[in-house]
Amino acid sequence: MSDFITSNAEGPIENFFNVYDLEPMAQKVIPKGAFGYIASGAGDTFTLRENIRSFDHKLIVPHVLMNVENPDTSIEFDGDKLTSPIMLAPVAAHKLAHVDGEVKSAQAVHDYNTIYTISSYSTVDLPPVTEALQGTPEWFQFYFSKDDGINRHIMDRVKEQGIKAIVLTTDATVGGNRETDARNGYVFPVGMPIVEDYLPNGAGKTMDFVYKSAKQKLSPRDVEFIASYSGLPVYVKGPQSADDVERSLDAGASGIWVTNHGGRQLDGGPAAFDSLQEVAKAVNKRVPIVFDSGVRRGQHVFKALASGADLVAIGRPVMYGLAAGGRTGVKQVFDKLTSELEMVMQLAGTQTIADVKNFELRDNPYDPGFGSYNPDALQLY
Repeated sequence: MSDFITSNAEGPIENFFNVYDLEPMAQKVIPKGAFGYIASGAGDTFTLRENIRSFDHKLIVPHVLMNVENPDTSIEFDGDKLTSPIMLAPVAAHKLAHVDGEVKSAQAVHDYNTIYTISSYSTVDLPPVTEALQGTPEWFQFYFSKDDGINRHIMDRVKEQGIKAIVLTTDATVGGNRETDARNGYVFPVGMPIVEDYLPNGAGKTMDFVYKSAKQKLSPRDVEFIASYSGLPVYVKGPQSADDVERSLDAGASGIWVTNHGGRQLDGGPAAFDSLQEVAKAVNKRVPIVFDSGVRRGQHVFKALASGADLVAIGRPVMYGLAAGGRTGVKQVFDKLTSELEMVMQLAGTQTIADVKNFELRDNPYDPGFGSYNPDALQLY
């Protein structure tokens, strides 16, 4: 471990009115290079910006006289009763945002009661994170190694921890064009203990080195191998088209995770929300769908669910809440999005998440632009 120093905050975040408020707060306490790595996207950040703007492509028409009161956000998923369909996406290196890293975020996910997805590039090893979750459901995001011996070793450890599913990331076979990192001369300041077998001395490496240490030539056989060896459900993370869906399901995927890596990979690609609609049509309810990228509002969650998602994952907002308030701050992020979702459900006339999933969105003929997101408000360089 390096002598990297970041936030050690713990306690309620004040003046927190929406998730957008957290980003500038986090920027004040996270070192410049680390904040740039977390907040920035690839290339011109077109796709990063479109991820948020794309939710304006659809409208939620209010419904009245629907006999709705105190909407219920809870769901049952894979035998677990969750507070809401909002879960934690796999985000690398929580210690960039807080000295206690993934332990604090795991404690908050336990407090909220949803699914925690630990990244292969976690800065805390598997056992402390699982312990912090205290039985809350945990999934493992897999950056597949070129060495199947290492892959078996990691999967053995995952099974020992009682982790319930494996999420194979397929859209990061090479790092995106992260110009903010290049401008900052950013090198990774902390180690990644889960993958130390094939990423020795992780601290001090560039993220391009990190990505290239994983397997680039992924194929359906890798999905088959993970499912067969682990015996766990495999979610393929990355499909944004119908043909990718069929290739994944034919290989034995138990679920599809729609994402564009938060706009961090292929700049100029479609917004994840727009891809979700195509993927959901192709999946046709054969397997569960998880969605992430650009979620900042309760209405974003609502629209994703109404467009075919079964679970909606958040990433950057958790990192910002972690930096600003530690365990308490992360819990506040989940609570804020849930309270917004409850309000939207009430005004839309939906009592349950099942009602939301059956809700018909309307195409927006106006497409009003970038909404409240202002990419120029942050000084990433």
